[in-house]
Amino acid sequence: MSGVGDSVRLPSARAFRYLMSAYPPLLFAGVRVEHVAEDWTSVRVSHRVRPWNRNINGAAFGGTLYAMTDPFFGIMARGQLGDDYRVWSVRSGIEFVAPGRGIVTATMELDATRAEQIREATRDGAKSITTHSTTIYDADGNTVARATQDVYVRQLRAASVLGA
Repeated sequence: MSGVGDSVRLPSARAFRYLMSAYPPLLFAGVRVEHVAEDWTSVRVSHRVRPWNRNINGAAFGGTLYAMTDPFFGIMARGQLGDDYRVWSVRSGIEFVAPGRGIVTATMELDATRAEQIREATRDGAKSITTHSTTIYDADGNTVARATQDVYVRQLRAASVLGA
């Protein structure tokens, strides 16, 4: 499980964009965070496939395609819900559709309505597990991969009382 725990306070969306672009697992894989919405409702990332970061077939490495999407749904949830929530990625998957060459991009979205539904679902101490998905595209708009992620959310106050 990967998550945003109770001791981490998120910076502004703008600062987060720069910090994540410099985060070694993304930086060395060649993933760039292009945009983070100020209200934490969307994140857009890109990856330029180069000779030093491609696979044996000359396409984007599958692990890099997954890394493009991995942390962002949970972070968007935490950004919208606030520091009083424990957020974890509990399950994820990726379906590789076509080789990714050149520049590939993905946009993750978590609209405010969905975030409010998560807030309501966790108001009385219950946990929420929601499924989110995105598509990774090449420069011509062709689908390269589809990624899904299940995000666990529980209020910290409730989590400490309930032992989760």
